[in-house]
Amino acid sequence: MVSKDQGIGGAILIVCVIVAVGYVILVSVPQQLFGLNATTVRLDAVLVLVSIAFIAILAIGAWIGWTMATTPPPKPIEEISVEIEEKKEEEKKEEPKAEEAAPVKPAEAPATEDKATVKKKK
Repeated sequence: MVSKDQGIGGAILIVCVIVAVGYVILVSVPQQLFGLNATTVRLDAVLVLVSIAFIAILAIGAWIGWTMATTPPPKPIEEISVEIEEKKEEEKKEEPKAEEAAPVKPAEAPATEDKATVKKKK
């Protein structure tokens, strides 16, 4: 079964291949297939392609501008350094409290046996 993303990707691939083949046919042999003036069709095809590319570049620029305009600015470095210093001071204050508590002995980990040893015992 194909996931939703894979299906959309496949559809985009098929559409792009069909448009590319149609463009090549339209630019290569417009007069033989459609009875149209070859020069006019070729100029129109290039005009459409260049217009689409230009609009795509402007759309990307607009998207970048929108993202920059709507993203909140980062914190100033001074605020970040103050927060780091405050955290260090809090950690220093908490360390003596932890030392006052009774030391805890580490629990011994149970011995593990590999599968070969278990089979030999059986």
